[in-house]
Amino acid sequence: MTNHSSNALSKIDAFLRGTNAPTPFVVVDVDLVEQRYHELVKAIPAADVYYAVKANPALPIIERLVRLGSAFDVASPAEIDRCLEAGAVPAKISYGNTIKKRRDIAYAASCGVTRYTVDSEPELAKVADVAPGASVCVRLRHECGGADWPLSRKFGCDASEVENLLVLATQAGMGSGVSFHVGSQQRDVDAWDDSLQVVAHSMERARNRGATPTFVNLGGGFPGTYREHTPPIDSYGRAVRDALAKWFPSGLAEVMVEPGRYMVADAGVLRSEVVLVSRRSPLDSERWVYLDCGKFHGLAETMDEAIRYRLRTPHDGGLTGPVAIAGPTCDSADVMYEKSAYELPLALVEGDMVDILSAGAYTTTYSSVGFNGFAPLQEHFV
Repeated sequence: MTNHSSNALSKIDAFLRGTNAPTPFVVVDVDLVEQRYHELVKAIPAADVYYAVKANPALPIIERLVRLGSAFDVASPAEIDRCLEAGAVPAKISYGNTIKKRRDIAYAASCGVTRYTVDSEPELAKVADVAPGASVCVRLRHECGGADWPLSRKFGCDASEVENLLVLATQAGMGSGVSFHVGSQQRDVDAWDDSLQVVAHSMERARNRGATPTFVNLGGGFPGTYREHTPPIDSYGRAVRDALAKWFPSGLAEVMVEPGRYMVADAGVLRSEVVLVSRRSPLDSERWVYLDCGKFHGLAETMDEAIRYRLRTPHDGGLTGPVAIAGPTCDSADVMYEKSAYELPLALVEGDMVDILSAGAYTTTYSSVGFNGFAPLQEHFV
């Protein structure tokens, strides 16, 4: 962890020592979110930061980012409303979801939103019809190698279709550019270079057909701090700057970047209580540790054990043994880790608190509204 993350953890720990709030809950240090914003701006100074609101839409976070001058990437009318409530101006809101109801586009346009992401001709036609004169990000499909949470199955189109959509956007009188996403929790700093090569060639071919694309959206992918090592943000920034200079030597009118996880993950700790520690058989070396927080309470990214959180217990430093870790619900899918070789202290018992570190991103928003009667995951701020 960086010094900034350590300072944030100290403030969060002070909150945890003084609270009797019922578990599970997440506590977030908004000062660290601000620090991450400044670090990213320094790493990629040519890019305008569009915070991906879906990572954590809490009002204190968005209000802080508004004051810093951040723009915002949204996925729904509700997220537009949240940004406007926090004081964001519509010109700094990009509607990044490629699957939008016609009436939602109309609502966004009525609020003053002028940028929309598309990856198909029918979606482009909807935006052109309902929000004439807007600009569009045409999303390129990226295979997301090196990412712990790939995003390639549902979003994006092939390079030839990117070229075609850029031409159609220009013919419709719309501004245009190209976006891509290298996958969430991307651990390969060179991932942006591969996509920028394809983007540059697609834009050049589209220009030869009369299109006028002017901007590139680098997406997100910058990591939080989980079990596996990731390079520092300076390394990502250097790789992205080099790739931009390589493939766009004459520069671009605008560069966007859409961080979500990087901005808020390390700023949050999820506190959970041990409900039960058991063995399936007296001969089993593996214990099952059941927490009062699971896949349905914010830990959905443990699906397929993709995101592997760091855990902290009151007994760290003592003898450990292998565990499977599961949530409290009456659903057999509510198992976080069985195959990732987690070990927890042998002294761990019912009633102990387990802190799940770097849990500020994609936790409260993934929490169910009441599955099995469990309350949604609560959030506090320091």
